[in-house]
Amino acid sequence: MQFWLFKSEPFKWSWQMQKAVGAAGQQWDGVRNYQARNNMRAMALGDLGFFYHSNEGLEVVGVVEVCALAHPDSTTDDPRWECVDIRALTDMPKPVTMADIKANPALAGMVLVNNSRLSVQPVKPEEWREVCRMGGLDPAPGLGA
Repeated sequence: MQFWLFKSEPFKWSWQMQKAVGAAGQQWDGVRNYQARNNMRAMALGDLGFFYHSNEGLEVVGVVEVCALAHPDSTTDDPRWECVDIRALTDMPKPVTMADIKANPALAGMVLVNNSRLSVQPVKPEEWREVCRMGGLDPAPGLGA
């Protein structure tokens, strides 16, 4: 299993909106960055990700699961752009802010800290465990004890 972080501006697509679509999930469309697209191409069904509110809130607010592999993005006719579908799994009991992440030395190498503009990014298992711990999800989903 791999771990990811999906960033969204809450006024465009919020955690509440993600939860409202239910188990069917929603395509993570509109990504126009090759590195983010390639990250989605590398995803497997069942991979987990953090749902992160960017620009407004700046915090991890939930956990999602990849429920459809990379496929053409329906918001464009350009075949270069693909997306995955994700579904909401659980709220982060205590949202984990960017300030909290930056203040934690164990997370100094996290992509979110070093390339905060990348909209879909990998998360290392040890980073996943630490952010989950900080947010009150212990044991971390996907890792167990």
